[in-house]
Amino acid sequence: MVRYKQLCFRCKKNMVVVSSGNKFPLCYDCQKDELHGEIKNPKMQKFFDIPEEFYKESAFLRSIKINYLKFGKLSDKQIEWFNKVVEELKNKSK
Repeated sequence: MVRYKQLCFRCKKNMVVVSSGNKFPLCYDCQKDELHGEIKNPKMQKFFDIPEEFYKESAFLRSIKINYLKFGKLSDKQIEWFNKVVEELKNKSK
């Protein structure tokens, strides 16, 4: 997969690593406000309790958390892939 850097679609200041499928890339700083919300379910609080660097690195992880905050639930596939990406980032950081 080809990856390249592009300016953030919203702020036009920060560079974001994107692939060819992402038409409107957003940087972490632009999505930071959307990521802060109240999660009442203790299971989901633990699920989303990962290091902030992971959210900075992965637009996918940010989108999953934002979708949960908007809709209040996730599909099984979303949970499965969220866990896979978190494990990859953990192994990458070691």
